[in-house]
Amino acid sequence: MEIVSLKEKRFNRLINVVSVVIPVVVALLFGVKLPNVEPLRFLPPIYASVNGLTAVLLVIAVIAVKQGKLELHQKIMTSCIALSVAFLVMYVAYHMTADSTTFGGEGPIKYVYYFILITHIFLSIVIVPLVLRTFAKAYLKNFEAHKKLAKFTFPIWLYVAVSGVVVYLMISPYYGS
Repeated sequence: MEIVSLKEKRFNRLINVVSVVIPVVVALLFGVKLPNVEPLRFLPPIYASVNGLTAVLLVIAVIAVKQGKLELHQKIMTSCIALSVAFLVMYVAYHMTADSTTFGGEGPIKYVYYFILITHIFLSIVIVPLVLRTFAKAYLKNFEAHKKLAKFTFPIWLYVAVSGVVVYLMISPYYGS
């Protein structure tokens, strides 16, 4: 059985708070529309690109760690976290200045779109504590626990990053409609 240090317990409490606060704040901010602010319509392709870059970097980070390039792995993973924060800021800023876009596809593609969107949203909430706990394990030099948790975190984070791009590509024809 793993003994959890006081430092890790503190990290876990902070992670729990952050993991609840982020989705709650995002949900609340979705209801806020900034008055007299021009819609930031240029942001969706940028934050979709950030998701794509995150996906590529996640794969490169896994390759780096498998090759024993631990410092490179750490730098790339830290970059992925920073990109995810940048994505979140741009995503919220866009939705605070523009109305949500409705998917205009019909037939089976509509169900495909909503399946991808719903799983993307759900897993984007799930991934926050997973990423933070995985990062904390490495930061605390508990590399065995980090490795075990990363086996779950990586595919979910990769799915969230890739599905974010797919959602953007599927809905982009309907922006401004």
